Amino acid sequence: MNPSKQELAKARVLVVGDAMLDRYWHGAVDRISPEAPVPVVRVTREEERIGAAANVAYNIVTLGAQASFLGVVGDDEPGNRLESLLRGAGIAGHLKRDPGLKTTVKLRIIGRQQQLLRLDFENEPDHETLASQNEAFAELAPAHDTVLFSDYGKGGLAHIGTMIAKARAQNKMVLIDPKGSDYSRYSGASVITPNRAELQQVVGAWHTEDQLRTKAQNLRESLHMAALLVTRSEEGMTLFDAHGELHVTAQAREVFDVTGAGDTVIATLAALVASGMSLRDAMPLANKAGGIVVGKFGTATVSYEELFE
Repeated sequence: MNPSKQELAKARVLVVGDAMLDRYWHGAVDRISPEAPVPVVRVTREEERIGAAANVAYNIVTLGAQASFLGVVGDDEPGNRLESLLRGAGIAGHLKRDPGLKTTVKLRIIGRQQQLLRLDFENEPDHETLASQNEAFAELAPAHDTVLFSDYGKGGLAHIGTMIAKARAQNKMVLIDPKGSDYSRYSGASVITPNRAELQQVVGAWHTEDQLRTKAQNLRESLHMAALLVTRSEEGMTLFDAHGELHVTAQAREVFDVTGAGDTVIATLAALVASGMSLRDAMPLANKAGGIVVGKFGTATVSYEELFE
C-alpha cells in the first residue's frame, strides 16, 4: 500500500551532511573573447538553488514529508542565502556557523543551454563547529523517524560514526549516500546507497551478476548493515539484504540531466520508510522517482502527484 498524503505529511526525516549553495549564471554567447580562445558569456539571469545534502532535504519536503537539515556553513553571504532558501522551502534548518569556513558554492556558467564552466568555492570546517553539530544531532534525532546522512566529502561528516551509533541506539533507520573508497566509517548503518561507479571504487569491478552479488553481500555483512542498495543507471537498481536480493529495471524515459538523481532516490526511500513502508516496498518507488528526475534540468525534485499518479 502506498502511503496517503496525510501519512507522508507526518513522516519526519533528519538529513545530516555537507551543505552547499548551487548558483547558475545563465547568459548569451555571441562571440569569442579577443583576449583568449574562450566564449564571452553575457550574463542575463542568475539563479540559486539548494545544493548537495541540503538538496536531499528539499527532495523530501517536495514529496510531502517533513525534513530537518543539519549542516555546517560559513558566516558569510552564501551561508545566509542557503539559510533563507531552506526556510523558504519549508525545511527546518539547523546550520552551524563556522567563521573560518567558506560556505561551499558551486557556480555554473550556462550558455546556449549547456554548462560552459563550473567554479567551486570551498574549504573544510573546524573541529569545534563539528563538535557542536554532534550535540545538536543528539537533541534532534529522537524527534525524527529516520536519519539520512548525505556525504559529499566536504568534511561535514567527520563525526559520522558517533552519530550513526546514537541513531541506531534509538532504533532509527539510518540511510547513507556514501563518498570515497573507505566505507568502514559507515559501519552499523541500516542501508547504504552507492551508485555503480562508487561501489566499484570500494569492491573492485565485477563481470557477472554472481560476482556483484558476492561482493555486495560481503561488503554489507562486513559493515554490519541490513541492506545495500546499488543504483545502476540504465540497469535499474538492486537491493541486497539478509533475504537475498531484489532488482528493479530502469524507468525508460529520455535522460535530460542526471544531476541530483541519487539525491532523489535516497530522499524518496527515507521519506517512504519514515511513513512506515519497508525498504523492499519503497525501492521501486524510489527507482521511479529517480527516473522522473533525470527528465528535468539541474538538481530537480519529484512531487507526490508525479510519483503516485
